[in-house]
Amino acid sequence: APRLTWLILCLAVEDGPSAWALHPHGRPGGRTVGNLGSGASPTWPALQGPDTLAQSLSHVPLLSRPLQDGYLSHRPKEKVRTDSNNENSVPKDFENVDNSNFAPRTQKQKNQPELAKKPPSRQKELLRRKAEPQERGKGHSLLGRGPSDAVPPGESTAANSSRGKAAPRQPHARKSGGSSPESKYDQPPKCEISGKEAISALSRSKSKHCRQQIGETYCRHKLGLLMPERVTRFCPLEGKANKNVQWDEDSVEYMPANPVRIAFVLVVHGRASRQLQRMFKAIYHKDHFYYIHVDKVRVLPSPQEGSLVSMTQGAGTPGPCGLARTLTFFLVCFHRTNDQLVAFLSRYRDMNFLKSHGRDNARFIRKQGLDRLFLECDAHMWRLGDRRIPEGIAVDGGSDWFLLNRKFVEYVTFSTDDLVTKMKQFYSYTLLPAESFFHTVLENSPHCDTMVDNNLRITNWNRKLGCKCQYKHIVDWCGCSPNDFKPQDFHRFQQTARPTFFARKFEAVVNQEIIGQLDYYLYGNYPAGTPGLRSYWENVYDEPDGVQSLSDVALTLYHSFARLGLRRAEASLHTDGENSCRYYPMGHPASVHLYFLADRFQGFLVKHHATNLAVSKLETLETWVMPKKVFKVASPPSDFGRLQFSEVGTDWDAKERLFRNFGGLLGPLDEPVGMQKWGKGPNVTVTVVWVDPVNIIAATYDILIESTAEFTHYKPPLNLPLRPGVWTVKILHHWVPVAETRFLVAPLTFSNRQPIKPEETLKLHNGPPRSAYMEQSFQSLNPVLSLPISPAQVEQAGRNAAATGTALEGWLDSLVGSMWAAMDVCSTGPTACPVMQSCSHTAWSSLSPDPKSELGAVKPDGRLR
Repeated sequence: APRLTWLILCLAVEDGPSAWALHPHGRPGGRTVGNLGSGASPTWPALQGPDTLAQSLSHVPLLSRPLQDGYLSHRPKEKVRTDSNNENSVPKDFENVDNSNFAPRTQKQKNQPELAKKPPSRQKELLRRKAEPQERGKGHSLLGRGPSDAVPPGESTAANSSRGKAAPRQPHARKSGGSSPESKYDQPPKCEISGKEAISALSRSKSKHCRQQIGETYCRHKLGLLMPERVTRFCPLEGKANKNVQWDEDSVEYMPANPVRIAFVLVVHGRASRQLQRMFKAIYHKDHFYYIHVDKVRVLPSPQEGSLVSMTQGAGTPGPCGLARTLTFFLVCFHRTNDQLVAFLSRYRDMNFLKSHGRDNARFIRKQGLDRLFLECDAHMWRLGDRRIPEGIAVDGGSDWFLLNRKFVEYVTFSTDDLVTKMKQFYSYTLLPAESFFHTVLENSPHCDTMVDNNLRITNWNRKLGCKCQYKHIVDWCGCSPNDFKPQDFHRFQQTARPTFFARKFEAVVNQEIIGQLDYYLYGNYPAGTPGLRSYWENVYDEPDGVQSLSDVALTLYHSFARLGLRRAEASLHTDGENSCRYYPMGHPASVHLYFLADRFQGFLVKHHATNLAVSKLETLETWVMPKKVFKVASPPSDFGRLQFSEVGTDWDAKERLFRNFGGLLGPLDEPVGMQKWGKGPNVTVTVVWVDPVNIIAATYDILIESTAEFTHYKPPLNLPLRPGVWTVKILHHWVPVAETRFLVAPLTFSNRQPIKPEETLKLHNGPPRSAYMEQSFQSLNPVLSLPISPAQVEQAGRNAAATGTALEGWLDSLVGSMWAAMDVCSTGPTACPVMQSCSHTAWSSLSPDPKSELGAVKPDGRLR
């Protein structure tokens, strides 16, 4: 077989590897596995462990980038260009981003890598007092709690919250009293841990193993055993090489006799398996190779027959390609065709395409955090202190999307010279190594004259929205992330002046229309009548995931949605005198999908098991539930016209301006956020009032709406638990009602994924102590807002709070039914209900045809699309 010449690496890392490779032909002697031969439907490969990555790709070269919302390093705002593919730009005011909140840093770099001594904080003093006797030989460690040790309230997992097992705090307590966690090691540290950033990391890490790693890494660094001091430069050039290349639209007509073959490396996670399959369908060609690394923590849903992803989980391994964990759902999309890409890379087969930061190195190093020591553990990137950049080399960096040729990849993979060896060590403790490792090695290596400062892609940066420090809960750093493309951005694909073949980001749950536009632009329209083109389904739960992967809120509501569907089947399909369409629910839900149509959220599709009462046989059904409209303009309407919409939820994404908790599934321990969308107009002040289900005013506050404001959002600091029921958020202007929106706080039927116990229901379902959501009481506003508090209503709420079993389910289902509608039900297999439709023949079901995301057979031209 012809030697593979290019490797296109697309990274999207959140955690450890579960990696496998797809070989286009399954030819003898190939180092990848799987068969995607011409004319055959793709069959998915056996799994290949991460240790064989180098061997699998040793005969190939590299295009990279995490499919992720990363913490990117960026350059100052330049002259506006519609064709800018500057991957790592940064707004002018990005110098104001505060990366010091985890601990102060030194102003000047000292020889000693730890932070300069400053008056100790109270937190540090508490830790040091506990550490000192242990370090004097008491035999206890400074770092960790054992499995049986008590966990402070701020560190407990709130399984009853909609955030599930990853909830960052225990919502029962407002704030802890400032005490530090007790510190223990399996083995005592080998040095005094005095750096403030390391102490801060110790106080926030949750596992004993992670604290042990932090202590050991810090001490090795402090003793000078971790970081290289000097590295050899092998580049014969003075300064930085930068070759210019040009794109010729007609170059595809000059395809060489020996065209390059490309290896695509994709690192994927999240649940967007259909979008992944659609992307794979677009980039597939029988002559290329595909290595797909599936992330361990946020895995794709379990594969169905014929699907793209085969799931196996593997442990994470540190190294030069390890990236900070980030939340990612987007995928790269082709901007030009395969033939054009192959022709271009064949012409420049000796070049390496990487986008550099384009600013002075000192600023890049500072903003990228390369002068800081980072360690990854407990699903978090911990900042442990300062470090020095090795002498002897020029540090470079920029985008972690890149295309590397075979010679350079072989050099990075197999070389044991001083440069590669020490750079791998240095970047193993770096926040975003892929944004600098390959740039730095290439610029200082014998291959330095092959660098092209262009990574052949266009990126959708929006400075005001993308630099919100959205990920401080998973990384001790701030950065920027691009926005998703939308239809109004399509012209940018047609106006690029420099060579571009890829674009990012695309996310079907935000906007699928732009993906379709680009798909049809490149490959033509699907035939008339093709189903599912405007629909998008994304799996959020699958049976193999196990109910332990769900929050109690989600599990409670999914069960209620299934019962809602069974009642609809009985009401709309049942015939008097027979039970053929009556069902009894059985077990936990089998799967749950988000359903979108024309880029609008349509609700949840819950697949569930139920016993048909006519034949006493188990059937599997799918129920579609849709949220009812909850936003209502005041009547009579106010003369205040700026408010366009209001919504309440959790997981607000300030960059894409939507709630990631689709459907707003909330429980008593959640912390809701109120969002308002505004039209243009004069500066105004509005009043927002939160009212609980028994008309107790939980919070009220004013918001100044500037003339150019489009969105506002605020999370009132409410005492928990919230009283279950339907809440109302009212918006007033000069105390005249403008509009209101409602949201449901669901009572829980599960606690820690088990049926809730009677002693837990009163604690969770009766509201906060003394019904005081805040220290201040707003009871005097009830008459002003015409919100009477009925004693009978309060008494009924108390009885509901004590409900268990079927009474609790009945209360829950009545609330759910007031906010959600069961739109339809179908059967996934044989059914005794004669009028029940088959899911595969419905337009809405997750089992209905979806040709745009189905791979199908390889075509005669070697493509899938």
